Amino acid sequence: MAVSSRFPSQPAARGLLRRTPQRILPVERTPRRLALVVTAVSGGPVPGGSPVPRRPPPPEDAATVAPTSVPSSAASAIDFLTLCHRLKTTKRKGWINHSIKGPESIADHMYRMALMALIAGDLPAVDRERCIKIAIVHDIAEAIVGDITPSDGIPKAEKSRREQAALDEMCQVLGGGPAADEIKELWEEYENNSSIEANLVKDFDKVEMILQALEYEKEHGKVLDEFFLSTAGKFQTEIGKSWAAEVNSRRKEGCGKQEPSSNFHGNVL
Repeated sequence: MAVSSRFPSQPAARGLLRRTPQRILPVERTPRRLALVVTAVSGGPVPGGSPVPRRPPPPEDAATVAPTSVPSSAASAIDFLTLCHRLKTTKRKGWINHSIKGPESIADHMYRMALMALIAGDLPAVDRERCIKIAIVHDIAEAIVGDITPSDGIPKAEKSRREQAALDEMCQVLGGGPAADEIKELWEEYENNSSIEANLVKDFDKVEMILQALEYEKEHGKVLDEFFLSTAGKFQTEIGKSWAAEVNSRRKEGCGKQEPSSNFHGNVL
């Protein structure tokens, strides 16, 4: 009797075995619930029931429109960058005219100018980031018109007109928009010399040129006086004057040249 009181009879045990599957039925029903959710999202029919109405499409906001605009935006960006490739391959004509072998490209020139803006130190009331941007775009129109120099005999007004038209074309290739507007604004600011940032980058343009001339004199045994003469007395900022004086001092020490002081007024590059 002690044993029979501890364990249920055989019929009761069978009842427990029959109830055991019921405890795992929720697990078996899980796939069906997931199927209902997926079907509701897709709008398809639910097994054993009527079709679930499709959810209305979300409103057309920026989040939904953006993916469809990516291909055209990417295409415009790559088209623009491909056009700018010419800046890497077009050599600066002033050096070609002096038979410099393997001269710098337009992009080489702009890159070192951007570095100048980066390392210039703290300058009161000067937006360093804007200087870097101006340096990067100031010759960008030359991707189309090339490097026009005084030796080409093209009037300054005509040179400016061609470059403005080229810039407009490049901005159209980019697809317009804020980026294109910013490039135009930066380029025009430089052309018009209309800000302290433009003043500084104009000086960097000249400093970079005479520094490159000094380097070519050393590398090729050339005498490139006209590049130094064309910039003498034309620096607008204290840092421009200071850096130009340093370049001229090194030239004098290394080559025995006198600092340029003649009345040469050309713009060789």
